[in-house]
Amino acid sequence: MKSIYSFSYPELEQEMLSLGQTRYRAKQIYAWLYKRDVTSFDEMTDISKAFREELKSRYDFYVPECTLRQESKDGTIKSLFRMKDGEEVESVLMHYVYGYAVCVSSQVGCNMSCAFCASGLLKKKRNLLPEEMMGQVLSYDRLLKKKNPDLRVSHVVVMGTGEPFDNYDNVLSFLRNVNSPFGLDIGARHITVSTCGIIPGILRFGKEGLQVNLAISLHAPDDVRREKLMPIDRAYPLTELIPAVIQYYKDSGGRRCTFEYVLIKDFNDSIADAKKLYDLIYPTHGFVNLIPLNPVKEKGLFRSDEKTIDAFHNYLLSKGIKSTIRKEFGSDIDAACGQLRAKHERK
Repeated sequence: MKSIYSFSYPELEQEMLSLGQTRYRAKQIYAWLYKRDVTSFDEMTDISKAFREELKSRYDFYVPECTLRQESKDGTIKSLFRMKDGEEVESVLMHYVYGYAVCVSSQVGCNMSCAFCASGLLKKKRNLLPEEMMGQVLSYDRLLKKKNPDLRVSHVVVMGTGEPFDNYDNVLSFLRNVNSPFGLDIGARHITVSTCGIIPGILRFGKEGLQVNLAISLHAPDDVRREKLMPIDRAYPLTELIPAVIQYYKDSGGRRCTFEYVLIKDFNDSIADAKKLYDLIYPTHGFVNLIPLNPVKEKGLFRSDEKTIDAFHNYLLSKGIKSTIRKEFGSDIDAACGQLRAKHERK
């Protein structure tokens, strides 16, 4: 049986038409799902009983079950979700001054094998479905509303376990779902998708007509070092990635991407590296998000010290590159991507 949460709004409109209903029926159902947060077709009282029975025969309200939840002293919450087939993924709720953001996983495990990331410790088993991604967001949204009816998830980042552009169609359906004004109504500019640099996905994404933000994991200013951190660089080297980003900028109507750059002690954190990074990304009009390494002991990599991070940051700013240092969350609760699931599976 298919989950009712699997449909984006346009998909649900077409589904209702195929059942002999009007497009308006999709609007009614979406309002019950996302505005009133019901979990039964019987609660949809403005829909005829006969059609409710048909809905019950075709769809269920499946979302993943939260099996483990950890809360940091800084308020960050990390959860482990179990799917119907027993596979598990994790996601994180973070509280910023501007609202609550959920970091969503898009795959069970990850095949990208980035050296600084715990996600690759457990290889990809399968893609997540739209309802399995939506369930991560709904779980936190319901948790917030239990604390205070006025609270809600306001931002979504697809930056958890998995490579979103390796699961393109399901991720896109999920994005349209959370963005729909009839659904969770999270603004497109409050949604970010992060890729390790899958060029076909970047080029396709630039033509979707979305205002969703794009982030690209870069992490080194040259192919020699980037390949050591990110094996994907062998397939999509910087000589091809940077032109693709420039094309994305053109196709998307001037949407500027963010380059994510994790700072690793004595590897990619010198001022000479900052200069090479500037020369590389200047033609793209992109931003830089500097990330202090969240250590993963299995990888043997160490974070740069605060003085080095500040010097790197200040150099980029002095060259006119908009740059931020990512705020750290939940370091006391296995907050790095993949840490909680890897730790749980080892147990």
